[in-house]
Amino acid sequence: MAGDIPTASPHERIGEQLARGAAGVRRSRSRSYQRRFPHHHSHQARNDGGDSSSSDSGENLVTARRRTMRRRGSMDAKTSIPRRFLIDIEVVEKALLEQEDSNNDFQITIEDTGPKVLKVPTASSGGFRTFEVRGTYMLSNLLQEMALAQDRGLKQIVIDEDRLSENPVDRLSRMIRTVFWNGLVRCMDESGIQAICADPKNTTPGSRPIIYVPHSDEPALEYYTQMARDLSQLQIQVVRLPKDITPQYVNSINSKFGVLSLAADVSHDAGGRLVYRPLPFVVPGGRFNEQYGWDSYFEALGLLVDGRWQLAKNMVDNFAYEIKHYGKILNANRSYYLTRSQPPFLTDMILKVFEALPAATAAEREQNLDWLRRSLDAAITEYIEVWTSAPRFDAKTGLSCYHTTGVGMPPETESTHFDHIIAPFAERLGVSVEEYKALYNADEINEPELDDFFVHDRAVRESGHDTSYRLELRCANLATIDLNCLLYKYEVDIADALDEHFGGYFKWSGGRETTAAEWRMRSETRRQSINKHMWNEAKGLYFDYDVVLGEQSVYETVTATWALWAGCATPAQARRLVEASCRKFEVSGGLVSGTEESRGEISLQRPNRQWDFPFGWAPHQIMAWYGLYNYGYVDVARRFAYRWLFTITQAFVDFNGVVPEKFDVVNMTHRFEVEYGNVGADFKKVAREGFGWMNASYQVGLTYLTSHMRRALGTLTPPDVFFRKANWKVDATPSHSPTSTPIPIPFFISEAGTPRARPQSNALFNALRSLKIRNGAAVLPQISSDTVYSESSGTPSDDAPSRDPPDSDADMATAPPAASSAGRPVTRSVASGDDKQEPASSN
Repeated sequence: MAGDIPTASPHERIGEQLARGAAGVRRSRSRSYQRRFPHHHSHQARNDGGDSSSSDSGENLVTARRRTMRRRGSMDAKTSIPRRFLIDIEVVEKALLEQEDSNNDFQITIEDTGPKVLKVPTASSGGFRTFEVRGTYMLSNLLQEMALAQDRGLKQIVIDEDRLSENPVDRLSRMIRTVFWNGLVRCMDESGIQAICADPKNTTPGSRPIIYVPHSDEPALEYYTQMARDLSQLQIQVVRLPKDITPQYVNSINSKFGVLSLAADVSHDAGGRLVYRPLPFVVPGGRFNEQYGWDSYFEALGLLVDGRWQLAKNMVDNFAYEIKHYGKILNANRSYYLTRSQPPFLTDMILKVFEALPAATAAEREQNLDWLRRSLDAAITEYIEVWTSAPRFDAKTGLSCYHTTGVGMPPETESTHFDHIIAPFAERLGVSVEEYKALYNADEINEPELDDFFVHDRAVRESGHDTSYRLELRCANLATIDLNCLLYKYEVDIADALDEHFGGYFKWSGGRETTAAEWRMRSETRRQSINKHMWNEAKGLYFDYDVVLGEQSVYETVTATWALWAGCATPAQARRLVEASCRKFEVSGGLVSGTEESRGEISLQRPNRQWDFPFGWAPHQIMAWYGLYNYGYVDVARRFAYRWLFTITQAFVDFNGVVPEKFDVVNMTHRFEVEYGNVGADFKKVAREGFGWMNASYQVGLTYLTSHMRRALGTLTPPDVFFRKANWKVDATPSHSPTSTPIPIPFFISEAGTPRARPQSNALFNALRSLKIRNGAAVLPQISSDTVYSESSGTPSDDAPSRDPPDSDADMATAPPAASSAGRPVTRSVASGDDKQEPASSN
């Protein structure tokens, strides 16, 4: 063989070998391959016209034919010496795409029709010998690794075979941690302003980038004005917003798309010069190139799992900045979002970040407490001035609605998005659709029917669920179950934080003191309103409530499970809800947004909506897992989590590492036609961002799985196959009755992303305390040290003592006990309110 070696360079030899393509696959085997499979090699040589007597195995032809080759997979045994490949990126990439990318989309997927085998030069031979890389997954990983190397400016690399056959769960988690989060980071400084000013939703030709700065933020105005001078080639325009940002003003700048400034570290150097450092933050990805409202909460959960607490903290600081300067947490920091918010998660986000902050020294703890104080102050301002004020608060029911203050047409949509709505009005007036839109946006046409349509349309967008037949043409009139559960959680979180960190009292910047007792009263009042207007005992579900019609909606939405996340359901309600949820919302790939019956028939005239059946979204999954875990339904939470993570992992393996915005969880695919498409699925060679909350759902979801489940996920064991073989409970029932629910909840594991073992003052804990009155004192039941919790379900073992259920819903109104720093139960005297430490029971 040595005499046949040409005098060409190694790169030329590599190119010649790869150019032979699939035809060369049959003719050549590496020496190591021949040693491992001698009979197959000699048999193939005979088929290729070789000498049939060349086999030296001593076995006859019949025996050799009985030996079958199986495909190498990621779980195959590895050789004693790790195999590495010597890659000339330009040569190998060209050969790979020409041979395997049959649909020319610069991805290697299961839809491509190539042979799915490519000979790649080995590093140990200096490129003289080759080894076959087989299968969609390994070939797509090869393409991805080459693309990432090109991003770093490399032309040649050495790749380990282990990297190409890496367990897909480990690979996806690693990609999220080391590539995707970094790809989603933005910063409004000189190095990042060009990227964030680019707005794919701005279709105005030749428009200049605009940075809007709050009226009272002088440092921001100075910084961005100087930046515009320094980066004159970008032609940045800096605009100072008026002190009073009215809906009419926002409408007047709707044709002048711009980005809104966010928080920064502001100081001055020794010479008195401004030092202004904008805070980096994470965006959802794709065309969503700004910091969004509720996306940021879920992204923060994933960031905290991955130890990126500083980014999560920055995003809280940006929200506090928005509340201070723009009056609310915005849908996103773009000018056209100034009149609307998004689902509020700020208090839980604050507390989770606070728990993750370094606190090794007294100085760090003091700094953290000061940050918590400022952040809670912003959350209280948002709660009072946005969610419990007009037009979002309904005083009659005590519930809140999504209801924005904008006027005109939402400008960020496609230019023709509302044409079918406008057409009848334009025809009636005898003008074109474009003329009518211009007149309407200029407030030269008075059309109440159209005004109502856009009030509800904006409310749908504020809800985050844009769009859904659940909310269409009525959203501003609906007190949704999800919004009111979120606000209940605000009230509970603020009460707990004030008690735990500020002695029960807090001086709000709004001009008065507030107390934990006030927030407990608010939470209990809202809980009773939710029970009265939204709970349907017959159906075992919470429903949205129409405050205008005075009746429950009939749409069955998976956001009913948010009552478990917030802790406002009694154990009895939780059991009914879990049973209903398993039946109605659990499908092959996870939890579906709503039921098919609620969505109704689909046709050309009534197309599907992306937040309806059959679509599933990361926020719905995460909220359900957490809520189920809260109430002790651990096996159900893990079951739902496995289904969702399998859907993500399967798409990642089969479609070149894709991590999209959403899934059709009924058919377990990301390939579908629906309004707004599927962000995150359109990329070349390698996904560099994934999608924000989808990334988070994967990292958080893995914390819910057992090691057994994670191994099964790594081998792509379909959910129903895994549940059947593992004897998993899949009969749509919870793992236990409320009478055996462990106390206190949650008490199971301290893994990242799952509930912490810290008592909270919500209805769940009030009910589960099962207060026993002895001599005028309310005593918490103690957890026996003999109680054993199952790893698979989190439920007490058979020999664990049972617990009595709460006597009635009246238990829910009882003031919660305090908790010691060690998390041990304490007692509170009903008469005096004094807290007394009680030792844990040893019985």
